[in-house]
Amino acid sequence: METIIEKLEKEISSIFKGEASGHDIHHLKRVLNLALHLQEKEGGDRLIIGVAAFLHDIHRIIGKETGAFCSPKNSLPKIEELLEGVDIHPEKKEKILKCVEFHEEYDFSEEGKTARDLETLIVQDADNLDAIGAIGISRTFSYGGVHDLPMWAPEKPFDREHFDESENDPSTIHHFYSKLLRLKDNMNTMSAKELAGRRHEYMENFLKEFFSEWEGKK
Repeated sequence: METIIEKLEKEISSIFKGEASGHDIHHLKRVLNLALHLQEKEGGDRLIIGVAAFLHDIHRIIGKETGAFCSPKNSLPKIEELLEGVDIHPEKKEKILKCVEFHEEYDFSEEGKTARDLETLIVQDADNLDAIGAIGISRTFSYGGVHDLPMWAPEKPFDREHFDESENDPSTIHHFYSKLLRLKDNMNTMSAKELAGRRHEYMENFLKEFFSEWEGKK
């Protein structure tokens, strides 16, 4: 698996060069490391999990280049192209594609979760773990800055019942409530649930401090 990642890394690094929305090559490497950590605890195919984790955000770059939302499913032809140059059994390639296609499923989306295979569930957990905690806070504000979102829009209500990746929240702080604070209870594996608790608490403490400082009175 490590040899395959090494072969892919040069091209992936080039594709993600200049990415500043929090979905950069460092995010991919962290998700890879988190996914492999979870795999050691929970099982599943290490190669499928590792390669899928490393390739999961190609759709973000396609969306950036086209200026239109691109779903993970729509990135599969590009991922197939990237996998042509590495020696992976066709059956495993199909499972990698499945992991990527379904890695952005949430209990709190209108469609809910449909994936049941352990590999996809682990990739989901790894990606979601990198979306919370100190790293998650940093990435969220990077995303908001790139997409011209205000830090906080207190005049806008918290009325988003179902989360949808294709629609931005009215502010970065709104995104905590529409998605990030919901991720702890969205984790699939016990290992991810254990890791998520501390990161979730960190975000809650950050938000308390943010609101206490917002008016500039203390």
